[in-house]
Amino acid sequence: MFSIRHCDESRRFYERERAEGKRHIQAVLALARRRVNGLWALLRDGRTYELVPPTAHAA
Repeated sequence: MFSIRHCDESRRFYERERAEGKRHIQAVLALARRRVNGLWALLRDGRTYELVPPTAHAA
């Protein structure tokens, strides 16, 4: 998967899944599911992708 090789966050997630005992394909599918959930949230909320996640404003 491209993001495992080029995105540090994806690599950490993949390696964490592998350390938990998941096989390669299971870890890749978990990462894909995570990405799809993020895309769905962007579509649902009508937002655009930003490299840096939005920060919560202090009340």
